[in-house]
Amino acid sequence: MNIHEEYRKRLRTAEEAVRLVKDGDWVDYSQCVSFPPALDRALAGRKGELRDVKLRGAISMRPVQVVEQDPEQESFTYNVWHCSGLDRKYLDAGRAYFSPMLFRHCGRYYERGDAPVDVAMVTVAPMDSHGYFSYGLTNCAQQELIDAADRVIVEVNPHMPYIVGLEADSIHVTQVDAIVENDEDFVHPAPVRISDIDRKIAANIFPHLQDGITLQLGIGGMPNALGSLIAESDLKDLGMHTELMSDGYLTLYQAGKITNERKELNRGKGIFGICNGSRELYDFLDHNISILSAPMHYINDPAVIRQFANFVSINGCLAVDLYGQVCSETAGLRQISGTGGQLDFVTGAFEAPHGKAFLATASTFTDRQGVLHSNILPHFAGGEVITTPRAQAPWIVTEYGAVSLSGKPAWQRAEAIISVAHPDFREELIHAAEAQRIWRRSNKR
Repeated sequence: MNIHEEYRKRLRTAEEAVRLVKDGDWVDYSQCVSFPPALDRALAGRKGELRDVKLRGAISMRPVQVVEQDPEQESFTYNVWHCSGLDRKYLDAGRAYFSPMLFRHCGRYYERGDAPVDVAMVTVAPMDSHGYFSYGLTNCAQQELIDAADRVIVEVNPHMPYIVGLEADSIHVTQVDAIVENDEDFVHPAPVRISDIDRKIAANIFPHLQDGITLQLGIGGMPNALGSLIAESDLKDLGMHTELMSDGYLTLYQAGKITNERKELNRGKGIFGICNGSRELYDFLDHNISILSAPMHYINDPAVIRQFANFVSINGCLAVDLYGQVCSETAGLRQISGTGGQLDFVTGAFEAPHGKAFLATASTFTDRQGVLHSNILPHFAGGEVITTPRAQAPWIVTEYGAVSLSGKPAWQRAEAIISVAHPDFREELIHAAEAQRIWRRSNKR
């Protein structure tokens, strides 16, 4: 087989390739950096011609043209698995819709037909000498969505790093219906600002870390602050097993803190499902045989996570109530992010022999009118979505401390949670706990 001839036979302009989309189709753009901008623009150009085309994406890094060019949803309906700031604006405006999911099940939704796919459009790395396109920065559920698709279009981008995976890391040219070339660079997220509160929260988590742990970090100021603390510490021989790899991990690799040599699984290899970060991070990953991508059905599986003796999971949340219920995805009825893998890692870390999961939030937020509000609530009553149920509540961390809720009765939980609330709100939270009958008379005030 002449793979270059096979490539030429399938090479199309973006406008030609999107002719594969028909009325009523489900089109999947994959997630994050795998978003195909040239195909998106070309498909948006068919507004008014197509009818009832449904699309899926997640963590959009650039304006989505099927949304931007079709605000009345005459032709296109856009749906997101997990929100970036841009996706949040689309949801707020009623121009996109949220799809709840657990990350470990994302591939299964495609396999079971719960998330149908007629056309897959994904960005890949250039073809190698054997005819394979690496999925690069997004393994996630890439293979499952492509297997479910009737038609597959790849957008080849030379800026996509070549990354080898544990499995499901590439597609062969003969499995592709159309190829589009696009050399525009990726949109990189703005550097994350680390606040003083981020540093205080990180400092409250740091004492719980030890040599040889396997670490899962979320994204944001606090994980970056913790990464800096670790990089400057005496900790050593850490491992990486994470759904999302960000620049925080690059800091740890550059400081020599991550060796992956004490991992019980995939020894010597860092494992991730999606990567989103700087050009420096992407260059670091290109052809780096010490780091492998893997599907979320593996990375986020509690049965896998539990095999790491000292697994530590650290993620953010938006609010916690006195029962230990955790909201990490909505503010009232407003969708902010998504469930993602939080519950996957909370579950897996608890099942690991010495595992710990930390959910972190600032104790307060200030609204647009300058009024201070507590992120520790008596109970949720505004339509907030519960991401982690109280029965699985792990460690809760604010700038005022870290408390473990596992196994504790309601009065003990309430006391612990109030102890890490902002001091200005503690007395009213105690009164609420008393009214809710979860405050013991001998509790500390």
